[in-house]
Amino acid sequence: MSVNVKGRNIDVTPALKEYVEKKITKVTKQFKTVGDISAVLKVEKGNHIVEITVPASGILLRAQETTKDMYSSIDLVVEKIERQIHKYKTRLMKRKYSNFADNAVPAPAPAAEAADEGEFEIIKNKRFIMHPMTPEEAILQMNLLNHDFFVFYDPDLGATNVVYRRKDGKYGLLSPELK
Repeated sequence: MSVNVKGRNIDVTPALKEYVEKKITKVTKQFKTVGDISAVLKVEKGNHIVEITVPASGILLRAQETTKDMYSSIDLVVEKIERQIHKYKTRLMKRKYSNFADNAVPAPAPAAEAADEGEFEIIKNKRFIMHPMTPEEAILQMNLLNHDFFVFYDPDLGATNVVYRRKDGKYGLLSPELK
């Protein structure tokens, strides 16, 4: 495990780098495997912004915090990561020791059609590694990342699926079918 500390509009001092590494290492000791941790320190319009991404044991933890002081931003973002870890571990324990198994899969939502015809400009292309997981694990990962959807590979179906958060707060599952 290594901690990559980068600065934007700020020079990362050795003391600042050591502080980030010490805080993050303390939090990630709970996981068996931890990938390369990324910490980005930024200063924009007098605000000190810290973004931390932690790939650990097949999940991705990410948090961002903004304050007027860099050290307090680091402390707050590490607290957010700790809460995410606690939330994840609590859900795993509930699932492991629960006799309740909800295997019902919600019906997929109808596909929306493009409203306007014309050129579509792709401004970002993102690649990521898909780990095999169940829809419940994908929803957990989506909530940890604070995203509205999550793409994952379901080994039971042998297909790539998408879970998404509906406006009513419930979840939907999109499963492709070939003709």
